[in-house]
Parts: sequence; structure tokens; C-alpha cells
Amino acid sequence: MQDTIVTAMLDAAHTKAKKLGVKVCISILDAAAWPAAFLRMEGTILGAIDVANKKARTAALFHMDSADFAKIGHPDGGAYTLENTNGGMASFGGGLVLKAADGTVVGAIGVSGASTEEDIAIAQVAANILLA
Repeated sequence: MQDTIVTAMLDAAHTKAKKLGVKVCISILDAAAWPAAFLRMEGTILGAIDVANKKARTAALFHMDSADFAKIGHPDGGAYTLENTNGGMASFGGGLVLKAADGTVVGAIGVSGASTEEDIAIAQVAANILLA
């Protein structure tokens, strides 16, 4: 992903979080799950740092949103305890796969610090930048 796109995604997510009145961490990874950008809003709880990174890693490594990962990673799911692999995954929403307009996976974003629904909404605003 180009720096300008990553910056635009980070800005969009940050703006959405401010509009919602929440404080979050935003982690953007490239397609190989390496860091591309990170933002911790002032006052965000420290635990959200690791959670945002793990949500993004989950989406990048498995090419599925972390909310979808949760559907297979629960005790009755087909891949229970999978979240314990790869240095730890996140099995709840807020991590989204980032895809180019042609469907190619170009990375992932993870947001943590607000409710799961707000985290997903913030991440989605950033993901939409790729489709604009």
C-alpha cells in the first residue's frame, strides 16, 4: 500500500473515532502482516494497543475479518483455540481485511478501545478508502 493511502486510511479512522467520541488504537498492516501505521489516541487504555495489533494480524494472516474468525474460534467452532497460534489472534470484531478494488488483499486494519460495534465501524471507514 502506498504511504498516501495508508495515511488517508489512518486519518479517516481517527476522524470517525473522534465523531463517535471514543478513544481507540488503530493498527494498519501490509499484506505480509508487517506494520504500516499505528495510532493511539491520547487517553486510550493501554490494553487496546495489543488488541488492535492482534485484530489486524488475525485479518491479515487468515484473510478474514476478526469477527468471522470468531465464528470458527469459539468452543463449539471448527477451529477452537486457533487464536493461540501465530503469537495470538483476536476472536472478536474490529479487525478487517483490506482489499484493493480488484479484490486483492493488501493488508489489514485493527481497531480497539471502544465497543466491538464501534471498532468495526471505525475500521470500515478506513477500509472504504481503498474502494474510493
